[in-house]
Amino acid sequence: MKKVLALLLALCMILSLAACTKDDGESTPTPAQNNDTTTPAQSNNNDTTTKTPDPTPTDIPVVEIEDKDEIKELTNGQLVDGKFPETKHITVEVYDRNGGTPANDNMYTDFIKKGMLEKYNVEVEFIAVDRWSEVEQINNLLASEDAPDICYSYSFPTIQSYADKDGILDMSEYLTDEYKGLFPNLWNWLGTAGINYRKNPQDGTIIAIEGKRNATERIVTFVRKDWLDKLGIAAPTTTQQFEDMLVAFKNNAETLLGSDAGKLICYAVTEDVGWTAAGLIESKIDPNISDKDQYVYGFDDRRFTIPGTKEAVRILNKWYNQGLLWNDFALYGSGDTTLDDYLKAGYVGAYTQNYDLVFRNGEEGINYTLSQLVGPDAKFVAIDPFEDSNGNHTKYLYSAVGSDRKIFFPATNKEPLACMLYLDFISDAANVEYLQIGDEGITHTKDANGVVYIQAADDDHASARPNSSYNIDLTMTTNGLRLASDELTIKSMAYGYANVDPEDVVNAINVSLNDAKYPTSIDLGTIDSEASVGDTLTSYQRAAFDKSVAAPVADFDSVWDSAMADYLAAGGQDIIDERLEKWTEAYGNATMLP
Repeated sequence: MKKVLALLLALCMILSLAACTKDDGESTPTPAQNNDTTTPAQSNNNDTTTKTPDPTPTDIPVVEIEDKDEIKELTNGQLVDGKFPETKHITVEVYDRNGGTPANDNMYTDFIKKGMLEKYNVEVEFIAVDRWSEVEQINNLLASEDAPDICYSYSFPTIQSYADKDGILDMSEYLTDEYKGLFPNLWNWLGTAGINYRKNPQDGTIIAIEGKRNATERIVTFVRKDWLDKLGIAAPTTTQQFEDMLVAFKNNAETLLGSDAGKLICYAVTEDVGWTAAGLIESKIDPNISDKDQYVYGFDDRRFTIPGTKEAVRILNKWYNQGLLWNDFALYGSGDTTLDDYLKAGYVGAYTQNYDLVFRNGEEGINYTLSQLVGPDAKFVAIDPFEDSNGNHTKYLYSAVGSDRKIFFPATNKEPLACMLYLDFISDAANVEYLQIGDEGITHTKDANGVVYIQAADDDHASARPNSSYNIDLTMTTNGLRLASDELTIKSMAYGYANVDPEDVVNAINVSLNDAKYPTSIDLGTIDSEASVGDTLTSYQRAAFDKSVAAPVADFDSVWDSAMADYLAAGGQDIIDERLEKWTEAYGNATMLP
C-alpha cells in the first residue's frame, strides 16, 4: 500500500505540475535507443511556469455542428449528411520504426480505414516513411511531388523551405472560428496553442499545426545500482561525485566484469552528444539566463550556441581522455543498436537518455534483459548528479506544444477537407484510446477499476503489435498515453511497463522533475534564415560535439572554437542575427518577457 500511495502521489505531481503551468502535457518517447526529440525552447525562469498560452482550450467552447444543412453550406456542398457523396481517397504518412507489425498495414491502420470510410466515406492509404531518415525521405517525396496528403516531421525548417517554394498548402482556411464545430476533437485537444503555434503573424497563413505532448518528463542519467552497491558508492549528487564514481568503475573493472573487464564503458554518450550529455550541459548553462538569450541563441535543440555548453563539453573531453567515456561513441549513428546491446549485456555503468528508456519494451527491454543476463539485482536506476551554479539540479522538460511533430499538407494535396476530417478523427479521445491500448485480452488487461495494464500481443495476434510506443505515429496529434480520464491515465502509467518495479519508474519521474523548468515558448514569426540550413546545421553541430569531446585536452579550445566558427559561417550567425532583430522589433531592449 505504501508503494502504491507513493507511486500515485508522484504521478499526481506530474499532472498537478502540468496543470499549474501554461504548457501541460508531453511525449511518450519511442521504443528505440534513439529518442524522438525536437526543439523544446528552454525556460528562463527560476520556477516551473511558462509564458505560453494554455494548450487546453478551456476558455474556447467548441460546439459540434449538428445541422446537416449548415454543414453542407459551410463546406460548399462537399459534405451531405456529414459525408462525402462520392468516396474520397487520401494518403497519410506513418513512421516505420522497423518493429512490431508493418507500419502501414496492421490492426490499427485497419481501424482507422474502417472508421474513416464509415463516418466520412473517405478511403485512407498509409505511406510508410523510415523514422530514422524521415527528413531525407520527406524531402525526396516533396521534391518529386509524391508526398502523402497528410505529412508530419520533426523538422520545421524542411517544411518552411518548401513553403517558400509554394510547395506547402495553407491550412488556415479550415482553422477559422466558423470551422471549429466541424473539427471539435482537433480543437478540444490542441487548442489555440497547437492550432496557431505556427501561424504567420504577418499574413495569417498556417503551414503546419503542432502535435501535443501528453507528459513533460524528458531525460535523466541512469547508473547501474548493483555496481554502486558492489563498490559501496552512494548515488552521486554532484558532478565531482559523478566523476569519482566513473573513476571507481574504471579502477574496479575486473571486480565488476571479471573476464569482460576490457569491455567496460564507464559513461556512454553517443554521437548525439548534445542529447546524451544533456544533463551535464544544462547544468552548466546559467540558471538565470534571460528570455532574450534563450530566444536568440536557443534555436538549436542541443543548446549548442548557448553560453555554458562549451564548459560542459570541456568536462566530457577530460573524461574521454581519462578513459571514462565510451571510446567509440562517435562511430554509431541514429538507429544503430550497438549501445543497446552493450547496455543489455551489462558493460555500461552510466548513461543519459529518455526518463523511461530502460523500462520499455517488456522482455526485450534494457533492464529486463540485463537482469536475465547478469542477475536479478542488475538494473539501471535514475540519479541526479549534475548541479548548476546555484547548487540546484536544473534540467528542462518538454513543452506540450511546439516540441512535437509538425503536421502539414503538401501543395499536391487535392482533398484538404477530407484530410482535416482525418485529423479530427484521430484526435477523438475514444479513437486515441483504442489506437494506444488496442483490444482487451490481446494488448492489455484491466482491473476492476479500469486501470490498464499493457501486455505484448502473442504470435496469433501479431497484427496487434504497435509499431511505436502507444502507437504515437498513428495518433499524430497526440504524443503520450491519453486515456478517457486523467485518473485512469495516471494509474495506467504506473503499471504500464511489463516486468518493471513501479518504484523505479516513480524514482525516474521524480528525478526528471527535480528542479526542472518548463520551457518558455517564444514564436515571433518565421525565421527565414532557418528554413534552408536547419538540417545542415544539425550535421555541423553533431560533428562539432564529437570532434571536441575526442580532441586532445591541449587542443580542446582550438577544436571547439574552429567548429563553432564553421557552424556560424554555415548559417548559424544569420539565424542569431535575424532572431536578435525579431526580438528587438517585438520587445526593444527588454531581456525578459512581460
